[in-house]
Amino acid sequence: QVQLVESGGGLVQAGGSLRLSCAASGRTFSSDTMGWFRQAPGKEREFVAKIMNTGSTSYADPVKGRFTISRVNAKNTVYLQMNSLKPEDTAVYYCAGGTGRTYDYWGQGTRVTVSS
Repeated sequence: QVQLVESGGGLVQAGGSLRLSCAASGRTFSSDTMGWFRQAPGKEREFVAKIMNTGSTSYADPVKGRFTISRVNAKNTVYLQMNSLKPEDTAVYYCAGGTGRTYDYWGQGTRVTVSS
């Protein structure tokens, strides 16, 4: 059974930075696409970023130039470096893995709150 555990969330002032981590167990995810999603209060979950097994990345427009996704397959871990945070980045952030067309396994989420 695959388990993803996110960490690194918290409270930060606008303009600050956080690095989220997502550690996988029960599966070697080196062949999977890993993604980050977020869900703000009262809104639907939305795509943030993804990294393919090739290392190729893509980002949602609101985070381009501010967020960076990376992975260390040897550690079964994917990261999301978030810089220049804005209050509108406040959300629960979820890590997920799969083919990229579908995400088959998800973490429980880590909360990020950005104060103005």
